[in-house]
Amino acid sequence: MEHYIKKTPLNQWHRDHKANMAVFGGYGMPLWYPSGVKSEHCAAITHAGLFDTSHMAVILVSGTGACALLQRCFTRDLNACVGKDASPLFAGRCVYGIFLDAEGNTIDDAIVYRLSDDRFMIVVNAGMGATIAAHLRTYTGDMKTDITDMTDRVGKCDLQGPLAAKILSKVLAAPDAIFNQMPYFSFKGYFDAASALAETVKLADGTPLMLSRTGYTGEFGFELFTGPDAIVHVWEMLFEAGRDMGLIPCGLAARDSLRAGAVLPLSHQDIGHWPFIHNPWTFALPWNREKTGFTKTFAGAEALLKLKDAEITYPFVGSDLRKVSTHDKAAEVLYGNQVIGIVLTCATDMATGMADGRIYSIASPDAPSGFIPGGLCCGFIKVTRKLTPGDTVVLKDARRSIKVTITGDIRPHRTARNPLRQMID
Repeated sequence: MEHYIKKTPLNQWHRDHKANMAVFGGYGMPLWYPSGVKSEHCAAITHAGLFDTSHMAVILVSGTGACALLQRCFTRDLNACVGKDASPLFAGRCVYGIFLDAEGNTIDDAIVYRLSDDRFMIVVNAGMGATIAAHLRTYTGDMKTDITDMTDRVGKCDLQGPLAAKILSKVLAAPDAIFNQMPYFSFKGYFDAASALAETVKLADGTPLMLSRTGYTGEFGFELFTGPDAIVHVWEMLFEAGRDMGLIPCGLAARDSLRAGAVLPLSHQDIGHWPFIHNPWTFALPWNREKTGFTKTFAGAEALLKLKDAEITYPFVGSDLRKVSTHDKAAEVLYGNQVIGIVLTCATDMATGMADGRIYSIASPDAPSGFIPGGLCCGFIKVTRKLTPGDTVVLKDARRSIKVTITGDIRPHRTARNPLRQMID
């Protein structure tokens, strides 16, 4: 029997615009458009890119026990996770974290949105709605909660790039009011017109929208949630509004290279069925001030604290534009002549380059005169020995070997955290 491939509501739009399609997470998704991966990657850094993300899954959790349930199952401490002061998560704010199994292994990463005191929305990866909903139900006990898997019942697209707010201002009703006091990892509005929250964010034609200051590129931008019947309309409004500002549609290939350059993990590839520890993303764990324990009890916590030895994940960067295949069984990491680990991600950030031993981006304000980025390979390795930034290792598959350098960061001058007012004035 032929495997059933799901389609997002934008599937026909992609095909009509000659996207190269592939299956990802069970959905037919665009890999790239005729503009090409490099153009799409750079557009999200210099202008704006539009991504179909309706394959992502949404879960609603409500009831008097909703917060307690998430405290039990989600790594972030919802009572201390907002801003430098670690304030409680309040309505209108969201936070990134991980769902772990009892052994401390990653089930999936997610963003949790607080809609009200007793109502939350969770966005997880494609095909993971039922899995995470079932995981939550195993911990409900006598907590009064209602868990609803909204898979394929929410439309979603991401508008990413420095001109995202200017493009949105052309299609939103009352953009000044919406953009007022909207910091990174905040949101406004709602995708269901029946909710009172939907009154706060609408398109100029009245279409309700949930607008979130988040994304998966490392660049300034928004994630937009709508009803599934409205997402094509929203997409086309944005596309037309941004056409004269350089907005182009972008596929999964650019999404992958952008997130790798921004040091963001791909679930089930860079984090997966191994302990979520000793990696660049342990800020998602609720460490106490001394980093000796956690501020709360949660699924997987005990296993992580008892762990004696674990492999370590590091970002890397290299001047060789070639990549090794993470699907090649021969892919490995060499330190000298010793095999010390595996390659998790190997991508190319085409908007970066080296000059005088330093990484610059196409958007770097201090780049040398005449700087033209040649691109850098980058990604993540998981190894059995401790390394430090500046150490060199060799990535090898059946076809090639490339030398790379361990680094703490990759693409500089990313804009995701820039104040919204700075990006629209």
